[in-house]
Amino acid sequence: MRKDQVIKIYQDKFGNESPEVYASPGRINLIGEHTDYNGSFVFPGAIDKGMIASIKLNGTEKVRVYSIDLDEYTEFGLNEEDIPSQGWAKYIFGVCREIIKRGYKIEGFDSTFSGDVPLGAGMSSSAALESTYAFALNDMFNLNIDKFELAKIGQKTEHNYVGVNCGIMDQFASIFGKAGHLIRLDCKTLDYEYFPFDPQPHGYRVVLLDTVVKHELASSAYNKRRESCENAVAAIKKNHSEVDFLRDADMKMLNEVKNDISEEDFMRAQYVIEETQRVRDVSDALERDDYEFVGKKMYETHDGMSRLYEVSCEELDFLNEVAKQNNVTGSRVMGGGFGGCTINLVKEELHDRFIANAKEQFKAKYGHEPKIYDVIISDGARKL
Repeated sequence: MRKDQVIKIYQDKFGNESPEVYASPGRINLIGEHTDYNGSFVFPGAIDKGMIASIKLNGTEKVRVYSIDLDEYTEFGLNEEDIPSQGWAKYIFGVCREIIKRGYKIEGFDSTFSGDVPLGAGMSSSAALESTYAFALNDMFNLNIDKFELAKIGQKTEHNYVGVNCGIMDQFASIFGKAGHLIRLDCKTLDYEYFPFDPQPHGYRVVLLDTVVKHELASSAYNKRRESCENAVAAIKKNHSEVDFLRDADMKMLNEVKNDISEEDFMRAQYVIEETQRVRDVSDALERDDYEFVGKKMYETHDGMSRLYEVSCEELDFLNEVAKQNNVTGSRVMGGGFGGCTINLVKEELHDRFIANAKEQFKAKYGHEPKIYDVIISDGARKL
């Protein structure tokens, strides 16, 4: 949806005023999966799909919001007991409350919003929504909240108002995104660095293939993986007091405790230690625009997630195999696993044939085509 459409719908709903318009993107993660809670690195980038909102202060203590995509309207006050019942409205309410809880004063506003981040495809539509309103309210009320705190406001909204205990990556990428760059975020120190990633001029495209399946295992399996990692760290720490996270360990340390932990815990830890090294290797490769090497590491990540971490699923492994058969440079499961998307780095001249083959073969096997999303790395939260 374009800026002028969002403004027009705003004027239809709230009167013929001229609102301000803000936007924030969804994100991909090139490499570095299940590394965040292990104190390691993630490597996200903002994408050219996101949320756009028109906003104008209304001089009251009430927030009035219309979701264009859902054709739903709600209004709510700014006190804790005013929490709205609609799920989507909780994100906006939570952002308001998190800003107020930090000692800032905000007042009521009218708003319409729309998004083109595919829901449930692992591109973080919720973080895009939170970032849009956090950035907008910070700007409109001249609060001078720094970007890191804006990302944390989005994260705390998830924790306190939505009930999702997420890490910081999604909101961080949505706020800090920069066209033509990925961001390597150190989840232990929260230091970050931009790395060049502009595949188009080098003859590559980034495309997501969405299996449109979500297996029910996800949340219990996530907790079990986390526990395995903590078990491995506890064992290693007996010999190496400096190890607080798997990110601090290496394979030599892990092999020392091989007989003290379960085979499952060993496999999980091996994946995380190897994935941490892959992120470092990909950082170096991006500095020299070596996309073939990046692709090789993506395949290694998929293999590790499927074989060692066991968070892939049949449909994702199938798409990864189709990518290999079509000479795709790199392909892996993106996100927590058990469904969702593969992220693929594919040569421009192979793109159309790969997509056609993937659709045809996937449909023949599973009865429906995967959804296809070509993405371009773009800027983070901004006023339009």
